Amino acid sequence: MKSNTKSSITLPAEELKLVLELMRRTGAKTKVEVIRLGLRQLKETTDRQRLRQGYQAAAKSTRAVTEAELEDLDSLTAEGLEKS
Repeated sequence: MKSNTKSSITLPAEELKLVLELMRRTGAKTKVEVIRLGLRQLKETTDRQRLRQGYQAAAKSTRAVTEAELEDLDSLTAEGLEKS
């Protein structure tokens, strides 16, 4: 895709009002800047969700092994300590 490719979208009145409100609140100079900000934020959010899901899947897949290893090591926590 070429850089600075032109694109045109038509927004319903309510969505245009939202874009104009976000321009005012964010200090964006153009409607396109508002859309770009929104797209970047959407990408960051979905990237974080995907990463979170990956960590959850990894934790779930290793949970049983981790718990078994911790159980094996539990008897060593007081090893070498004398009772008073």
